[in-house]
Amino acid sequence: MNSRERLIKTLNHQQPDRVPLDLGGTSQTGISASTLYQLRKALGLEEKPILVHEPSQILGMVDEDVLKKLGADVVGLWNPYTFMGYKNENWKPWNMPDGTPTLMSGNFEYSVDGEGATYVYPQGDRSARPCMKMPAEGYFFDSIDRSGGFEEDKLDAKSDFAEDFQVFDDETAKYLERESKRLYEETEYGIVGMCGGGGFGDVAAIPGANVKNPTGIRKMDDWLVAHILYPDYILEVFELQAEVALKNLEIYKQAVGDRIQVIWVSGTDFGTQNSEFMSPETYRKFYKPYQKKLNDWIHKNTNWKTFYHSCGSLVRLLDDMVEAGIDILNPVQCSAAGMGPKMLKEKYGQKLVFWGGGVDTQQVLPFGTPEEVKSQVKERLEIFSKSGGFVFNPIHNIVGKTPVENLLAMYEAVKEYNLTL
Repeated sequence: MNSRERLIKTLNHQQPDRVPLDLGGTSQTGISASTLYQLRKALGLEEKPILVHEPSQILGMVDEDVLKKLGADVVGLWNPYTFMGYKNENWKPWNMPDGTPTLMSGNFEYSVDGEGATYVYPQGDRSARPCMKMPAEGYFFDSIDRSGGFEEDKLDAKSDFAEDFQVFDDETAKYLERESKRLYEETEYGIVGMCGGGGFGDVAAIPGANVKNPTGIRKMDDWLVAHILYPDYILEVFELQAEVALKNLEIYKQAVGDRIQVIWVSGTDFGTQNSEFMSPETYRKFYKPYQKKLNDWIHKNTNWKTFYHSCGSLVRLLDDMVEAGIDILNPVQCSAAGMGPKMLKEKYGQKLVFWGGGVDTQQVLPFGTPEEVKSQVKERLEIFSKSGGFVFNPIHNIVGKTPVENLLAMYEAVKEYNLTL
């Protein structure tokens, strides 16, 4: 059974020959370029600058030598444009604050202030105000609110968000067709299409890092309150977003066909450490109808499984998410309230594929001992892997300063468990 066959079997809730492993297949199952550099050294692989394909989180491209060394099963089909609105091309050297050598897009334009903070410009345009900031010793960028607030009587959803959602151009479609053929024909990995477009209300995207002059409601707290104060505004934004997303799904389908097995739809977080961001009623009114619209189109027109990322506690929303047509849940934050692995597997194990949850990344992986890491990994594998429906990945990305010995322990535990199957 090759990696693609293994993933398909898992997605269909059937027991594969071993648990499939993902490292770097999506923008929420990746690894900091800094940690990837150290991992490559620990694995005895060539030391070289790490290509950063997702600059906001400074995620490194996981090359095939790493995938083979670890026995990974998944690769991503990446869009050519980044979260900050510029194209990945013409790579140039850039060192992270900790000295890690990387390669960034030639369109990555930045400046450093007197305190060592790094600022990035939207669409690589230095004439615009910086859209993201990283502190002097940071490992990723945070969005900057550039809207200056909003005036209630000037709110216009379609005008405010007109530039945020763009239909794929012909060049992008041709790239996706070409790259999907390469991945499908020249490798045996399972393929995740990083299409996006369905991240309704994603608080990471609301500030508009890809837009030069964002207007309207752009701050996270204002956005959440707007569900109550300006509900029509929120719905109008989602109508516009859904319209563009459906057009892009048609283009995507024509470009990649059934060469991908999974489509990454959304990165919207609906949970916090202790509860959901919103009531089930609010989710049903604002989010569920639009998610269902996209998922229904996908399930009617393709063989793809829908991948949704949402951090935090989701227990009051999971039934609705299943009804909305969500096939895959990531990152499976077991450390959040009510998100116990046994409950999730028993109640939703035949309804959702759990892609993540393999080890806690808040405490155990970054701060535990290798023995503690191995113990939790094997415990999670025992719970989640029965009858398929589980792709191993830590809870979210592997961040900077994660001890390499803990990473090696994690992958060793997966290998040891798979040998028992």
